[in-house]
Amino acid sequence: FFLKELEGTGGVTADIQTQKAPYQDGETYIDTLLEPRAISITTVIMTETHQELAERRRQLARVFNPKLGPGVLRYETGATVKEIEAVVDLAPVFPSGKENRGIAFQTALIDLVCPSPFWTDDYTESKEIVTWIGGMTFPLVLPTRFATKGPPIINIVNKGDVETPVRIEFQGPATNPKIIKRDTGEYIQVNRELVYGDTLVVTTDFGAKRVEINGENVFNWIDLGSSFWQLDVGDNVIEYSSDDPVEPAAVSISYRNRYVGV
Repeated sequence: FFLKELEGTGGVTADIQTQKAPYQDGETYIDTLLEPRAISITTVIMTETHQELAERRRQLARVFNPKLGPGVLRYETGATVKEIEAVVDLAPVFPSGKENRGIAFQTALIDLVCPSPFWTDDYTESKEIVTWIGGMTFPLVLPTRFATKGPPIINIVNKGDVETPVRIEFQGPATNPKIIKRDTGEYIQVNRELVYGDTLVVTTDFGAKRVEINGENVFNWIDLGSSFWQLDVGDNVIEYSSDDPVEPAAVSISYRNRYVGV
């Protein structure tokens, strides 16, 4: 398989949201939303025999099967590696092939649609807020080291082009744990007491917001004033708090940088 042509990895169509009032000259800008990304792939299959060519065509059709649902398209060039979720919009089309110096030759056309237009890193960034560091070990041997209170504030840098959702994981014990984005005042708070062994997970992705404890849906635990915030581009000062500041809770925040093109 040889990649002949790849289109749609860069810019994506933008939908500019405006509103107009009576007697207003022009319009008032509200926001800009990006449309789904369309990617077209032209590939060439070259084999020694027509039988092998038929097998390769079947392989390509099997992989790019629209009924399989979303998959991940991985883009690699030099040191750049990015990924995007894609759905097959047009299964492989095979225009008439030709014989070229004894080699079976076949062009294939594939169209993909990416519901989310953003490329992401192929890895997940993760930052931790640990409220207590270290502690005693038993049997007690002197000298020993006692636990010290860790900083409840961290700075997370979003190196992408747009804001990005987060996955927040709370490890109990914690009483009414709360995560605040200090730059905007937005917060996520869970009105429950977590005990040792509890793992509470909050995700803020648009259309896929979830609140789970030990795998169970507990969306109703969320404080009504909470906002499922996302990381802004650049610095984000994040603070953790709870109703009992001496609890040895731990919080991890994971995310992927998102890009408008590669």
